[in-house]
Amino acid sequence: MKVILSCVTACFTKKAASPIKHTVDIEEEVSSVENVIRYSYKELRIATNDFSISNKIGEGGFGSVYKVLSAESKQGLREFLTEIMVISDVEHENLVKLYGCCAEENHRMLVYGYLENNSLAQTLLGDGHSSIQFSWKTRTRICIGVARGLAYLHEEVRPHIVHRDIKASNVLLDKDLTPKISDFGLAKLFPANLTHISTRVAGTVGYLAPEYAIRGQLTRKADVYSFGILLLEIVSGRCNTNKQLAVDKQYLLERVWELYERGKLVELVDSSLEGEYDVDEACRFLKIGLLCTQNMPKIRPSMSNVVKLLTGEMEVDDNAISEPGLIFELMGLRSEKHNTSNTLSSGLENLNNSSSSGNTNTSYATMTFTSIYDRST
Repeated sequence: MKVILSCVTACFTKKAASPIKHTVDIEEEVSSVENVIRYSYKELRIATNDFSISNKIGEGGFGSVYKVLSAESKQGLREFLTEIMVISDVEHENLVKLYGCCAEENHRMLVYGYLENNSLAQTLLGDGHSSIQFSWKTRTRICIGVARGLAYLHEEVRPHIVHRDIKASNVLLDKDLTPKISDFGLAKLFPANLTHISTRVAGTVGYLAPEYAIRGQLTRKADVYSFGILLLEIVSGRCNTNKQLAVDKQYLLERVWELYERGKLVELVDSSLEGEYDVDEACRFLKIGLLCTQNMPKIRPSMSNVVKLLTGEMEVDDNAISEPGLIFELMGLRSEKHNTSNTLSSGLENLNNSSSSGNTNTSYATMTFTSIYDRST
């Protein structure tokens, strides 16, 4: 069986006794988790051929990823434990499968099922080197699959789970291009009796819901917003921010809203499809993306309703679509003259930019970010 391995090398900077205490604590916590196989560092080192470069298959949000997933990772212990706790007890066709982990001395590794076709960011939204052809039918299956995975996390798991970092690079594809939501290091458990959780911001600019990015108010609707951005990316075949385009086309969500108001949504559909798609369905998907990204969280649909909208079980009501939350305007990412700026609002100064790196138009180079505060809260 092929697997991928995510390795985390923990760095400790406190007094000398700290590493031992932290190691004991984390090993005890990991050993208490059921349904997860514990591997030794030696076993995983052998499996990756001593973490050979020939087995390296890419870069994850926290480091390098190897076949059998190994990473020299920047992931913190809190994220490591969170990912194990969250994903060990859930199983769904559209979620990655965690097989096991290693928490030995300062080595932190997660072992997942191997997914042959990497992420959406590298294949659909990458730099053109992928040989995968994303037909319209394939794109609809991916959209619906991701929506079902999120609906499961939001509504069927108890307590509910908010992912907090839904984006193209966290949607992996198996040999049949079935989507799998990955990277649960930032996930939050969400008790049913709470309306929201006030927390420090973590996620990726470009996918962040405005109310969460600005006020730190987390609800399941923050994931809905992120999914809406992802949906627009899949239909259009472009990342949410592209600084190489003309200023009025750089931000995908703004562009979609503009064309929606003009009745020209079809212009957003990926030209690489060469007209081989259902025009009405494509425009419906774009409208669903707008429903998911509305400025007011309460009027965004639940993920179970998003699934119904995508599959046609529910009709899209055009009258229900209101203006989206454009985070770059709220955070001062663009001036009145449409000049881009790298200055973010107070308290978010260390957040990475969204799905563009420098002047590139790819989203796979982006990294998961946290605010200037520790993500452990």
